Amino acid sequence: MPSSATDLVIMDNDELEHRLEENRRELFNLRFQLATGQLDNTARVGSVRKDVARILTILRDRDITEAEALSAADATDHEPLFAPARKDFESAEAKAKKAKADTADAADIADVADDEVEDEADGIDDGVDEEEA
Repeated sequence: MPSSATDLVIMDNDELEHRLEENRRELFNLRFQLATGQLDNTARVGSVRKDVARILTILRDRDITEAEALSAADATDHEPLFAPARKDFESAEAKAKKAKADTADAADIADVADDEVEDEADGIDDGVDEEEA
């Protein structure tokens, strides 16, 4: 018995799942009859397949609608899923900047120490450190 989409939409999920089970069982039997050469009405296989597809489409549509409703309700209660990853990225970025600054400070200190060593090697003592100048 072919089902129209409007008849199926009216049914609740339990009825649809029961109808789906019946149609799948009928489709199995029709395929078996087709394979053994006992099936007279081969168009019935296509009709039952379409009924199965209609039922699956309606069930999937209801699942999606329910998930979207839950997602919309949860969106106001929770932060986005990518927020923790973003925080980790920002903290890693801050650590990298600090490490770069520390490296630059260490390089400046090393340059001052090198200049003092060169001045001592040249015997120059102008009494003024380069840090003060």
